[in-house]
Amino acid sequence: MIHKPPIDELANKVGSKYALCVVTSKRARQLMEQAQNQGYRDVPGKEKPLSIAAQEIYDGKLVAIND
Repeated sequence: MIHKPPIDELANKVGSKYALCVVTSKRARQLMEQAQNQGYRDVPGKEKPLSIAAQEIYDGKLVAIND
């Protein structure tokens, strides 16, 4: 479960909690694929891919676009 950054703030940035779930899960999968393509079993470091994706949204590095 994500505690930092706050879920409500993240949901406001992407539009809804549903959108937050979709965007963070897609980005987490991308991070895992990138790590595996580089020969790692997991994402380097102690953070989990979902936490990295959530932090990217909070920092404004990842933006959700409605199609």
